[in-house]
Amino acid sequence: MTDAPATPAPAEAPGWWERWVARCSATESATSLALFRIAVGLVTLFTMGSVVTTGLVDVLWVDVAYGGMLPLEGNWLVAGLGGATPTVIWGLVGSSLLGSLLVTLGVGGRPVALVTLLVTTSLVDINGHAGGSYDELLGNAWWLVVLAGGERTLSLTARWRTGQWWPQVPVVAFPRWLGIWQLCLMYGSTGLQKVSAYWVPGGDHSALYYIMQQPTWQRGDMSWVAPLFPLTQVATAVTWWWEVTAPLWILFVWYAHTPDRPGRLRAWSNRLRLRWVYAGIGAAMHLIIFATMEVGPFSPLSMAFYVLLASPAEWERWLRRAPSSS
Repeated sequence: MTDAPATPAPAEAPGWWERWVARCSATESATSLALFRIAVGLVTLFTMGSVVTTGLVDVLWVDVAYGGMLPLEGNWLVAGLGGATPTVIWGLVGSSLLGSLLVTLGVGGRPVALVTLLVTTSLVDINGHAGGSYDELLGNAWWLVVLAGGERTLSLTARWRTGQWWPQVPVVAFPRWLGIWQLCLMYGSTGLQKVSAYWVPGGDHSALYYIMQQPTWQRGDMSWVAPLFPLTQVATAVTWWWEVTAPLWILFVWYAHTPDRPGRLRAWSNRLRLRWVYAGIGAAMHLIIFATMEVGPFSPLSMAFYVLLASPAEWERWLRRAPSSS
């Protein structure tokens, strides 16, 4: 009598570490991250270019001993180069502009992106009286560009290497999800800090009206807003609730990414397109801010992160779609 073949032992389910490694190692087409790379490069060109064209480089970033507004020690890079002198500062400005242009075109890969990150953040951090929280957001965006490898498509590098402008090449997906989380965290934390009676439910929702009447924020005369006070109250309430609930946004994006999985909440979210409802509210808010207020690069920089909300497959489908014929 022969022995029966041994029954193979059931495979063990992967543990949390194996699942985490698999998730961080997952790849996707580089299209979304390439578009994000282009957007961040253009926003930085706009940011640095606006300081140059308005003649504020020497005023804001050069030490008072050389004609600037304040004594400036600078960070490790500025200090190592010799301090906030006109030569050092203009060298960093030129490097930031050149690096941003090269990254936008997709030349130089991660080394150029890293250098651009360092010189740009060195400049925007040098004078605490001439910036805002968008400076930290800009630095985070550049770190994502360094991580992403998005120069592998929609770039001159791709053209030189493959003969195509838009080759379908894989990159790790986690930088895109980090960018989405950055966006949701920014809005959520901002909403939780709005605790005055002018913002929260139960108050008079007058925050946006008063903000629009502050000369330091205005692009022009905003007295025409007075008859629209009830609309500003509605906008204040919508903004507060949208920001406080923004962390749910990443859940809606994940539901759209995994539509075949079960769950009523997933089906409900995808049917109502909540990912795009949140995006639409945010886009409208930023367009109004950009049109009416002087808040630096906050709006275009925030909108650069919106590129990451769509998967590479969605971007490829939209960009390749031929114009419909009538």
